[in-house]
Amino acid sequence: MQHIKQYVEQNKQRLLDELFDLLRLASVSADPKYKPEVLKTADYVAAKLRDAGADNVEICQTAGYPIVYGEKIIDASKPTVLVYGHYDVQPPDPLELWKTPPFEPTVRDGKIYARGACDDKGQFYMHVKAFELMMQTDTLPCNIKFMIEGEEEVGSSNLGIFVKANKEKLKADVVLISDTSMISMEHPSLETGLRGLSYLEVEVTGPNRDLHSGVYGGAVANPITILAQMIASLHDENNHITIPGFYNDVVPLTEAERNALNSAPYDEAEYKKDLDVAELWGEKGYSTFERTGTRPTLELNGIWGGYIGEGAKTVLPSKANAKISMRLVPNQTSEAITKLFTDHFLSIAPPNVKVKVTPHHGGEPAVTPTDSVAYRAAQKAIAESFGKEPIPTRGGGSIPIVALFEAELGLKTVLMGFGLDSDALHSPNEKYDIYNYYKGIETIPLFHKYFAELSN
Repeated sequence: MQHIKQYVEQNKQRLLDELFDLLRLASVSADPKYKPEVLKTADYVAAKLRDAGADNVEICQTAGYPIVYGEKIIDASKPTVLVYGHYDVQPPDPLELWKTPPFEPTVRDGKIYARGACDDKGQFYMHVKAFELMMQTDTLPCNIKFMIEGEEEVGSSNLGIFVKANKEKLKADVVLISDTSMISMEHPSLETGLRGLSYLEVEVTGPNRDLHSGVYGGAVANPITILAQMIASLHDENNHITIPGFYNDVVPLTEAERNALNSAPYDEAEYKKDLDVAELWGEKGYSTFERTGTRPTLELNGIWGGYIGEGAKTVLPSKANAKISMRLVPNQTSEAITKLFTDHFLSIAPPNVKVKVTPHHGGEPAVTPTDSVAYRAAQKAIAESFGKEPIPTRGGGSIPIVALFEAELGLKTVLMGFGLDSDALHSPNEKYDIYNYYKGIETIPLFHKYFAELSN
């Protein structure tokens, strides 16, 4: 551990400067206008993998944005770790809510503020630098492969094609991902599962054009009103999702599992204070940890229609739209839930409007075993680095590649993230603690060390 800390200390500023250069690249995969920046980011990642000592570094083209691959095979008889991450980021909007420019990393109170600081540039780059550390100190104990993609934030639609076509290239013993969070640095944790995702868009159309609200109001159905009513009907008074069959495949936690999950440190007052909300909201009968990690949800991600510019325009709009995401739990599937939602939403539409449902992307829920060699290696690494055992938790987010790796490569995943839930992922003023960044670089080599040892 001493040689690790020493290397990080000696290279502290350079490690930070390189991350800042990465964060300055506006790699927004959702918006085509950022395409040059996304491609430039792939080049940067490939260059840094080569600098760190990786062999066979490639920028693998796909129908969308490229996947960066690199490897270091020190001995074919030794175990192999496949590191996954993504270099694309969420759109920075709304820009006016950022205290400092989203693509000009700024340090305030020991935290890096920038789009992608935590999700996932700061976290995947820890692995590149940890690999560099092991190469420079001649302590790499196992084989390592990197697969860093550029479309995670838009559903990874081309990743499955790449994985299926490159099974031999990606052959490994475990997948290691840092795209998740810990409870806190005082209470380190390891996520043992992720929720799946069904993401879609709905459109409600009324009249064939926008109408004068005085001339036609009261005679023609307003699509915004109808859409609002339809969306409101998707939850009952207990915040239970009302789509028939939605919960049919949900596997309830055992009493022992619920007790273990709820034993993690939790301060509700602090939780509410951080979010500036007076009360929490969710499915009745479940704790916050259960609602955010083990129960399915349906959330409205955006809604629009009519006139939203400056001043007044008395219009009865022709259309109203919304984007909706549903987080899924074992044994739900994105395909089945998307169909359930579509059938239900069309069935509740009144005859005075037309409704269209467009699926965007999805991913499957995943649970990682806590008795595997890889999980125990992560436990030992965190225990040594933090001085205390990690708490097992369930993550509320979705990483579609986890289920894909298991289905196509037969590999389980270790979710060893160093972010915090308060890091404002997908929001203005996203941040990542400098301490967490360095701590990740210190901890990751220990995972490789213990994985190699325990695999023998």
